[in-house]
Amino acid sequence: MNDHITRRLREAAEAHQPDRARILARVQRGAAGPPVRHRTSAFARSWPKAALAGIATAGILATGGLAVAGIARTSPSDTVTTAPAAPSTTATPPPPPTPTPSAPPAAAVPAPSATSPAGPRPTPSASSRPQNGPLWSEGSVDQHSNPYWGQHDLVLRTVQPLTSLTVELRIAQTGDVRDPGNWLTLPNDDFTVTVQESGGALVYRWVLKPGRTVPVGQHEFAAQFNHATGVRNTANDGYRVDARSAGGSASVWGGFGPAR
Repeated sequence: MNDHITRRLREAAEAHQPDRARILARVQRGAAGPPVRHRTSAFARSWPKAALAGIATAGILATGGLAVAGIARTSPSDTVTTAPAAPSTTATPPPPPTPTPSAPPAAAVPAPSATSPAGPRPTPSASSRPQNGPLWSEGSVDQHSNPYWGQHDLVLRTVQPLTSLTVELRIAQTGDVRDPGNWLTLPNDDFTVTVQESGGALVYRWVLKPGRTVPVGQHEFAAQFNHATGVRNTANDGYRVDARSAGGSASVWGGFGPAR
C-alpha cells in the first residue's frame, strides 16, 4: 500500500461521522408504526430492509475506517528495533611472561683426593713426610703461643679406620721447657698418654690401646709447654705418627710451622 492510498483512507475515516441517533429513531418509528391496511408499493415494503442494509453498511464503513485509521497511524518508522551490541573485537593482550631467572652455573668443586682427604698438603722438606698411605698430617705452632708459654698442634686425617696408632710430639729443650698439659679430640680413655724427657726433648706420646679403633676423619693432638722468657726457636721440634690399617702400615712425620 503506497503513501497516497494510505493518506486518502485516513482522510475518509476522519471525515466520516455517522448520525447514530437519527438512524436509531428511524428504525424505532418503522418498528412501532400502525399496521398497514392498504396496499403499499413495492418501494414502501422494501424500505425497512433498505434502512437496515444502510445501517449495516454505515457500521461496516465506520468500523473499517477506524481500522484503516489505526493501521495508517502505525507507521513502520514508529517501531524502533535495538540491535544487540556487537562484541568488541579488540582483545586485551595478555601480560608478558615473567622471565624466570636462570640459576648461575655451579662452581666447579675439585674432587677430593684419596690420598689427601681434607685440605692442602704442607710443603714437604727433606726431613718431613706429611702424607703416606691413608694418613695426612700437618703440624703448626698454636696462635695463642706467647713469650712464656707455647702449644704445638698436630692435625691427623685418615681415610681408613686405624687399628694401631702411636703419635709423638717432640719439643726441644731450649730452656725451662716443662709440661703443663696436653689434649686430643679422640676419646682419652682409648689411649695411653705419657710425657717424658728423652734425647734432649720433652716427648708427648699417645698410644692406642689394644682392641680400640680410630675412625675415619680428622683428629687433633696438642702439646702444651712452658719455656724460658723470649721468642722460642722451634726448628728442632717435630712429630711422628705410626699407624696400621686394613691396607697395612703407614708413617708420617714433620715439623711445626706458623699457624694458618
